Amino acid sequence: MKAAENRRKRLEKREETEEGSSTSSTSGASTSISLHQTQSSQRSVKNLVAEAPIELTMAQVVKRQLNGGRKMTCQLLGVILQESSPEELQKHAVVRPEVVDVLIELARACDLYLMTRLLDDESEANVLAALENAGLFSVGLNRNKVLFCSTEAGRSSFVRQLEPDWHVDTSLETISQLSRFIRHELHISPIGPNHSAPNVLNAATLEGYFGQLSQH
Repeated sequence: MKAAENRRKRLEKREETEEGSSTSSTSGASTSISLHQTQSSQRSVKNLVAEAPIELTMAQVVKRQLNGGRKMTCQLLGVILQESSPEELQKHAVVRPEVVDVLIELARACDLYLMTRLLDDESEANVLAALENAGLFSVGLNRNKVLFCSTEAGRSSFVRQLEPDWHVDTSLETISQLSRFIRHELHISPIGPNHSAPNVLNAATLEGYFGQLSQH
């Protein structure tokens, strides 16, 4: 009887051992699955964060696009003003509303000079009045840094003397002539890239280049 009882105890012990092993294996598998799910969830969150666009302020975008530039010269006609010829300035001058916010940030971020060719003193008064009416002189634009000349060559001469880091112009001829002397140039034209020189960039508008708020 003792032998039979001993065999029964050994069988019970073996069954308990097998049950414990099975439970441990199941628990380990559950832990592994849970850990895998957690890691997958963390990766998904990281991917969503990485893919989300970074929203920058206008001031941050302008500083980024200036790329370290501290001085800028910019043509008024066709860039800041709605008018595109000196003849139009004899009658009126109007600042493009879309460009005001970018222009304010440019005036704060760098030494900004605006310039244009005109035909008479009345045109000069019209331009200054337009800038005043747009509120630009009260938010950082220096009236003494609005320059006037009577020829295209005069505008190029202003730029050469000021030695800016950036020059913005609608004239491809002026852009091409100055490309040897200016670090960065922005050609404002709706036509698209002209590939005139490696340091010449293109945009349809000033605010189109300096005012893009989203970046991935």
